[in-house]
Amino acid sequence: MEILNRINQPADLLRLSHAELGVLAAEIRATILKTVAANQGHLSSNLGVVELTLALHRVFESPHDKILWDVGHQCYVHKLLTGRRDQFHTLRKLGGLSGFPKPGESPHDWFHTGHAGTSLSSAMGMAAARDLQGGTHKIVAVVGDGSLPNGMAMEAINHIGHLKPDLIVVLNDNELAISRTTGAMAAYLGRIMAGTFYTRLREGVQNLLKKFRRVGPPVMHLAKHLEEEIKGMGGPGVLFEELGLRYLGPFDGHDLGELTEVFRKVKSLKGPTLVHVVTKKGKGFAPAEGDPIAYYAPAPTFDVVTGAIPVAARKVPSYSDAFTDTLIKLAEEDPRIVAVTAAMLEGTKLKKFQARFPERIFDVGMAEEHAVTFAAGAAAQGLRPFVAMYSTFLQRAYDQVMHDVCLQHLPVAITLDRGGLVGEDGPTHHGVFDFAYLRHLPGLVVMAPSDENEMARMMATAARLNQPSSIRFPRGEVQGVALDQRLSPLPVGKGRIVREGRDLALLSIGTQLGCALEVADRLEREHGLRVAVADARFVKPLDEELIAELAARCGRIVTLEEHARLGGFGSAVLECLAGRGLRPPVLVIGLPDVFIEHGSLRQLRERYGLAAGPVFERVREFCGLPAPR
Repeated sequence: MEILNRINQPADLLRLSHAELGVLAAEIRATILKTVAANQGHLSSNLGVVELTLALHRVFESPHDKILWDVGHQCYVHKLLTGRRDQFHTLRKLGGLSGFPKPGESPHDWFHTGHAGTSLSSAMGMAAARDLQGGTHKIVAVVGDGSLPNGMAMEAINHIGHLKPDLIVVLNDNELAISRTTGAMAAYLGRIMAGTFYTRLREGVQNLLKKFRRVGPPVMHLAKHLEEEIKGMGGPGVLFEELGLRYLGPFDGHDLGELTEVFRKVKSLKGPTLVHVVTKKGKGFAPAEGDPIAYYAPAPTFDVVTGAIPVAARKVPSYSDAFTDTLIKLAEEDPRIVAVTAAMLEGTKLKKFQARFPERIFDVGMAEEHAVTFAAGAAAQGLRPFVAMYSTFLQRAYDQVMHDVCLQHLPVAITLDRGGLVGEDGPTHHGVFDFAYLRHLPGLVVMAPSDENEMARMMATAARLNQPSSIRFPRGEVQGVALDQRLSPLPVGKGRIVREGRDLALLSIGTQLGCALEVADRLEREHGLRVAVADARFVKPLDEELIAELAARCGRIVTLEEHARLGGFGSAVLECLAGRGLRPPVLVIGLPDVFIEHGSLRQLRERYGLAAGPVFERVREFCGLPAPR
């Protein structure tokens, strides 16, 4: 890495020749490939922004000028150029570099972004602060075509067009988010790409009109009218210009020379400017160019030469696979069932459902709020929508769940993938707050399965309920249990005893059941305790009879959940006991009141006390049992 090893800060790029910059781009791609193959991470998006990032850092003076990355998973090149080259091998590892921009990690990172659509609003706020404080620095927001249709991004563009601050928006158009970009905005950008005739026509007319500027008002009036007519023909950027942003482009996002010249000119402009840059995800790595979705975040240990992904990594069934397989089975029996997702067809494995029922699936793009209310409207007209999204992304649609689904008592099933810790993606992606923000909503049934068969039964339950429901399940592989041939719904609000006992009760929710059983076996083996283990199944409504019976029989209760302790399942159990006037000793085991960093699931569960070893120690101390010698 001859050139990359000389780059310790963005200013070092100014000393490189054009040929050296080409070598640097190749070295950066090789470094990203090697690191992602070892650590996993986001590959296609980062390979696609190498030249764009180099051009930005050659022209703008970071950290004096602020560069913001929407979603943030395309920031690897930025990290390599801003003093983090020697730490890059720690990417996404516990204690290492984050896979997203992180202000505490570098002065070049100005905003912690892991959710789409935030860059324009944050950039607008920074521009307002700069102007009030008399600053002169530039603010650049890089936003993808998949993020742009997000409601928050649209609200920000409306505000930008109104106040017209000195702000640069770089539209990174690669036609892909996690899934292929959908919607009218994507179609509009596609028309811009196809509209080179209009671009040439407009440039020609403008050059011609420059020759007539001295003729007088009549000709200038004609000139203005002609330019407006060209806009009306569907010229590139007319939408953005009508919204108050100066539009430039589209430009080749891999032509470093052109990009550098464009940004130099844009840097001197006043007011809001949108620079439309067209890039190719996976650029420079043929397998990723050919299938950027498969290489969006490929399994680790893929071959950096051939791109071959280990067969085992591709074939292990996940909870997402089990969810989609069950949804297909339910939809075959009930024509009212439809699937709704927000740009997560691949992430939630709904491509299989799409292949089976293409007319009964709706991908609304990166618009979680719209997805939930869209489902509510469908349910109001007799359909049974299953909304599939990650737990962390449902946080964006809390009001819609409350106002549009629960208030109207509509039978929408909200299925939350990635419930619990998700590992290396870190605090923006851990799904550890959903019990707390869902269980207090009137009429909402809140479920969490301990295995894939329980999940299938919960989905069958949701399909038959005449009220809203949620089901959260974890990231990763299924438990491998046998599936019932016939999907029978669960009795709502009823848990189950999995292991009998009388000295202590371990009450778990979700996939913490395996941990509870392991701890119970060890307590009996090492201390002679007969431990009851119960699978609660429902966070709401709670099985209050079961909880009261366990309290009376066992005297002590331990709750287990992969969720924040505050407001979660354990809190619900304490409320239940207090409401019944019961006061047994209760130990609530969950996640502390902090944002959990990135790291492997094993490391995080050990560090935060959710693995069997630390849970055993907490329970042993709670019961006053002697420590091992």
